[in-house]
Amino acid sequence: MAIQIDKSRFSNLAVEERDNGVWVVTLNRPSKRNALDIDTIEELVEFFSLAPRAGVSVAVLAGSGDHFCAGLDLIEHHDEDRSPADFMHVCLRWHEAFNKMEYGGVPVVAALQGAVVGGGLELASSAHVRVMNETTYFALPEGQRGLFTGGGATIRVTDLVGKARMIDMMLTGRVYQGQEAVDLGLAQYIVEGSSLDRALELADRIAQNLPLSNFAICSAVSHIQNMSALDGAYAEAVVAGVVNTQPDARTRLAAFADKSAARVRPND
Repeated sequence: MAIQIDKSRFSNLAVEERDNGVWVVTLNRPSKRNALDIDTIEELVEFFSLAPRAGVSVAVLAGSGDHFCAGLDLIEHHDEDRSPADFMHVCLRWHEAFNKMEYGGVPVVAALQGAVVGGGLELASSAHVRVMNETTYFALPEGQRGLFTGGGATIRVTDLVGKARMIDMMLTGRVYQGQEAVDLGLAQYIVEGSSLDRALELADRIAQNLPLSNFAICSAVSHIQNMSALDGAYAEAVVAGVVNTQPDARTRLAAFADKSAARVRPND
């Protein structure tokens, strides 16, 4: 039996359920450019812990106002004056939230605009699909602020852009935007206007897939990337054995066999 997500429990996130199982999760601190304080991280942990058991078919992650997320709430960090151990535990909660997104099995589509900076880029890189618009810019300014990434950029952003570019971004504060950002892998789609509208279109398409297929795509691929090639091939075969024989796929396979299913065509 599916559990329920109590929307009233969230204040730093605005959580909206749509008719087809797509949920929109919006960072809701526009006056802070949606900077991530510890309370927001805890709400992300809670939502993405519940999502796989609550029938969430796809989660669209957005930011309120003009920016997606400007990263770590530096004012909170300054005021808390944390010890090394305290901040290590803050980082571990960030990892918990972002791992729930990447490995949880619920497809996450990020609608990006304005700043996707520092921890905001770490958050965005945890999504499976990223849509940017003409206002979106990406940066890792930790080097200029006397900081080091703590939310997984050394893993996920490096996977996207490569070690040399990652180090360059941190050392120099280099900013990427426009088609160059797409070419580097920081986003898969770029649009003029509303990135949220495009993200919702993609989410609606993804929601039409069988849930078990989406779960496998959005969990197994990341796990397999952490394995040796030999172990990964074995794991892929096991996952394919389960997914490719699921009873719910029979009608789709039959439609392909009788030529009633849509065929893959090049874009017009």
